[in-house]
Amino acid sequence: MSELTVHSWAERALPEMTADLRRLVELETPSDDTTLLRAGIAEIERWLTERLGEPGERRLHDGGKYGDALEVAYPGTAPGTVLVLCHYDTVWPEGTLTDWPFTVDGDRASGPGAFDMKLGLVQAVWALRCLAELGLPRPTMRLLLNGDEEIGSPVARPIIERLSEDTLATLVCEASADGALKTVRKGVGLFDVTVTGVESHAGLDPDAGASAVHELARLVGRIAELGDRERGTTVNVGLVHGGTGRNVVAGHATCGIDVRVSEPAEMARIDAAFAELRTSDARANVTVEGEWNRPPMVRNARSDELFGIAERIAADAGWELGQVSVGGASDGNFVAALGRPVLDGLGAVGGGAHARHEHVLLSHVPGRTALIAGLLMALGDMSA
Repeated sequence: MSELTVHSWAERALPEMTADLRRLVELETPSDDTTLLRAGIAEIERWLTERLGEPGERRLHDGGKYGDALEVAYPGTAPGTVLVLCHYDTVWPEGTLTDWPFTVDGDRASGPGAFDMKLGLVQAVWALRCLAELGLPRPTMRLLLNGDEEIGSPVARPIIERLSEDTLATLVCEASADGALKTVRKGVGLFDVTVTGVESHAGLDPDAGASAVHELARLVGRIAELGDRERGTTVNVGLVHGGTGRNVVAGHATCGIDVRVSEPAEMARIDAAFAELRTSDARANVTVEGEWNRPPMVRNARSDELFGIAERIAADAGWELGQVSVGGASDGNFVAALGRPVLDGLGAVGGGAHARHEHVLLSHVPGRTALIAGLLMALGDMSA
């Protein structure tokens, strides 16, 4: 059957997909609330069973103080396995729905987590349902639902790295960039630089002190200069805290830093620069804590081939599919860093991630669902 047949099926299913989006958005699942996350993934698993039946395999990975990761596999009718990554946690705290409920206004649906990324999950599930109902060949789909993506995937990362090893490809249903797929992403490092000084009275005995605030102020300029736009590296000192009073020579000061890199080599350069930070006053000392949240997603030949398949599927359906490089990171970064084929940004068309104007455009849902279905079929054909 043609891509048009799949698209037509998805168009007819749009009201049900919209209802499913409402159902998932109305599950509040903030990354830092394990009680809500556990309730949310339990309800999502019930929904999965309603839409796709019982999975052939099922494993719930205990997240401990973070959200659990649910791994389910639905057997295919063609050889091979495709890994599909989605996350169900959001940045929105409990109670957000009270003054920002799920709403549909014409083509625009809005609600906390709709764009990032609950619609992507809906589209992935309905793509598989479409293939099953139309009797079209498909590989086994292994779906991983991650409950700690928004905080760096400390639980899900090793699971993703293991599951992506023996797959035809990894499809990431994060939101698109105005419809374009995300084939390059920056790596992210989150660091804290802390200076410990010596407190004293700022008026009575200023020379007895060694100001942590003054030392940190000197260091912040050096830290900011580590950015290199030509290499795609940005360094942002976004938080600064220090001191106990304006009449006290500060004994403690710290800053929070966000680093984004396009090239893996830049991670080593930044690490070395942080290790060399020194105070000008020997009585004060500096420490650096933190880590690389995600490596950069760089293009490789296998991922380029995968984008080419997606591009042809879209062209056959009569629309042009673009690709972009973005500064944000996703779980796809882990897969790309291992040199494995990955395609990201297959989810919603809309905007406003992490903002109160977060929204999705419903008219694009059938096409995006058909695109995922088409990729599953094509990957199954390649493995046959």
